Amino acid sequence: MATLLPMNYSNGSAPLTPSKHLSLRCSVHLSSKKTRRWLDADAVKLPRYHSLQLQPLSKSKTGPISATMATGSGKEVLPPVLTSNSEPPPVFDGTTRLYISYTCPYAQRVWITRNCKGLQDKIKLVPIDLQDRPAWYKEKVYPPNKVPSLEHNNEVKGESLDLIKYIDSHFDGPSLFPDDPAKKEFAEDLFSYTGSFSKANNSTFKGEADEAGAAFDYIETALSKFDDGPFFLEQFSLVDIAYAPFIERFQPALLEFKKYDITAGRPKLAAWIEEMNKIEAYNQTRHEPKQHVETYKKRFAAHL
Repeated sequence: MATLLPMNYSNGSAPLTPSKHLSLRCSVHLSSKKTRRWLDADAVKLPRYHSLQLQPLSKSKTGPISATMATGSGKEVLPPVLTSNSEPPPVFDGTTRLYISYTCPYAQRVWITRNCKGLQDKIKLVPIDLQDRPAWYKEKVYPPNKVPSLEHNNEVKGESLDLIKYIDSHFDGPSLFPDDPAKKEFAEDLFSYTGSFSKANNSTFKGEADEAGAAFDYIETALSKFDDGPFFLEQFSLVDIAYAPFIERFQPALLEFKKYDITAGRPKLAAWIEEMNKIEAYNQTRHEPKQHVETYKKRFAAHL
């Protein structure tokens, strides 16, 4: 499920962060009274986050209180992309490293999780150029030669869905997975659907079958299962992280090449996208929509 897509970005530069989404909340947009009391920003000490753009914290002007999970007093300086000419890091020296590509949606899942857990100082980013991969990455770090991978406790693990669960359960920070058994079961169903979701949209771009509509109908229905919040499991969770990088890409590309607005007639999806765009821990990993459009133009050039 985490096999790397053959994305053909022209460079390995770090993603641009839209300037209009400056609200520093890793939103856990909460409606239930019990949860509001538990996560009221005045009653609980919340983790510090580094972010690219900062402004004073405030409560949401409308609706319930948002849990501020993206606080911090400085910017995270993103490291340069490593190429075939780059020296390897001192692997297995006790440092926890997350090997990613700034342009890979699977790696973006794990990057978002790391940010939402407030682990910028504990998990070091090591970005790889996918078009000019260093030989040492396959030889010394991760033989499958894919991203993402996580170097932790003298082991290297891979597969994005496995890694987001691993980071959530093995590191400090706010939990991103529910305790409720029904929500856990539903979460696993949604994790299982991620591959079919991507395949359906890619088939649409290839002109093989017009399956994007059905895929997004599934998402709209899933977002309607719980009514006490804008996210899949009511509160922000790993499920939202699993889908965010792909919806981020499919939305502008489908609009550009298929004239298809994924939010038309889908108010739950529209609200979900709006709330996701308020999460600074996610925003730091995002690209501008036009970059995704250019990528898909190159990737599906023979079909568009």
